Amino acid sequence: MALQRFSSSCCRSFLRQPTSLAASLQAGWVGWRLGARRHLLSEDVVRLEDFQRRKLAVAHLLTGTDGNFIELFGRQLRRNSLVLRDELKLLLHLCQSAEDMMTARDAIYRYGTFRVIFRRAAAEATTRRVPRYHAENRNVAHGEFKFGPVFMRLCYELGLEKMAAATLTDKEMRGFFGDPTSFNIAIDMLFVKGCHEDALEVLRSMRSQSVPFNKDTLMLASAVCYKLNSTESHAICTSLIEEAQVKGHFVPRHAYCFAVALALKQNDIEKAQLLFSQIMSTDSRLCQNLKVLLLAMSGATQEAVTILFSAAKLSKGPSFVRKPEFSQEVLDQLRLRAEGGERAAEAERVLSQLERAGRVTRRTLDDMLCHAPSPKRRAAPIVEQRRTSRRTLKPLHSTLLSE
Repeated sequence: MALQRFSSSCCRSFLRQPTSLAASLQAGWVGWRLGARRHLLSEDVVRLEDFQRRKLAVAHLLTGTDGNFIELFGRQLRRNSLVLRDELKLLLHLCQSAEDMMTARDAIYRYGTFRVIFRRAAAEATTRRVPRYHAENRNVAHGEFKFGPVFMRLCYELGLEKMAAATLTDKEMRGFFGDPTSFNIAIDMLFVKGCHEDALEVLRSMRSQSVPFNKDTLMLASAVCYKLNSTESHAICTSLIEEAQVKGHFVPRHAYCFAVALALKQNDIEKAQLLFSQIMSTDSRLCQNLKVLLLAMSGATQEAVTILFSAAKLSKGPSFVRKPEFSQEVLDQLRLRAEGGERAAEAERVLSQLERAGRVTRRTLDDMLCHAPSPKRRAAPIVEQRRTSRRTLKPLHSTLLSE
């Protein structure tokens, strides 16, 4: 039984094992590894741990109940019964296998269909008497609990990326997943599994359903286009960023970095320079590596060597000062570009200084790009100092205000 399986084992985490492929250096551009498989969204967005805690709490509350709720719910669906909101919420928090998710998907289809019928009935109610359906289904009114993110977190936990993509792109479900979070979680999941074409199709479906793109969507879209690495994906990435700029929307730095990296992989140096110039703060390790690579590929090897020389001098500073770190890929590309030139000896000397100072990492640019940001730190709540005794309920006059 699904409930017994759930209560006997903890929620399974979505395992990700980054694979490492050998990086190859090409004459036109640095050959970044395509093996990074880490997710891009932070826990603040995915909220998988919080969802798993809720699942455990629900399973604990239902321990000892008669019958299997999921099996009973499946029978209710086969009888074409009405799907209630609270029942669907409970079902989604009890799913623990792919078979359970099939039942949950059928229930969402049924619930979504009722929502569409309700909206149509509500529109017709302005000219005639409110139908009986409206009286029996007030709980499916638009704007209440959002099932989309919950369903996507389930798919994320169980590794059902294909089901997530198929559900989001299903024309019969248009309007049910109306929030960007559902699409973002699905795109992140597809990105982790390397299903970049499916992720791009989810983005197209998101646009066709008029679901707004937020900053996370822009970052994910840029990442997907970067992985696809084609002329079409380069054009899509550039268009999305330019559209967001025209509309005055915030474009995250991570999205710019993906766009710059993609432009470099497509040998579009001019577009890469333009995109990099729009990054407000370039003091991050990733931006510094992109800047050196951009200068090297544009022929400005002297400027790149100057940046590395300054970084080599900073390496001698105090230990508590954050030191710059450069990828071996970037340095190899600069060495290749400077070979045979007037500054070849100087470049080699600066690169040797960085290596001796331990400021060279084996991490590739792809590793730096494909990472999840750390979750935001939540400030501790301010505890008001107690002025009244819990025992006597009288004011505390002592200098020790706590008992």
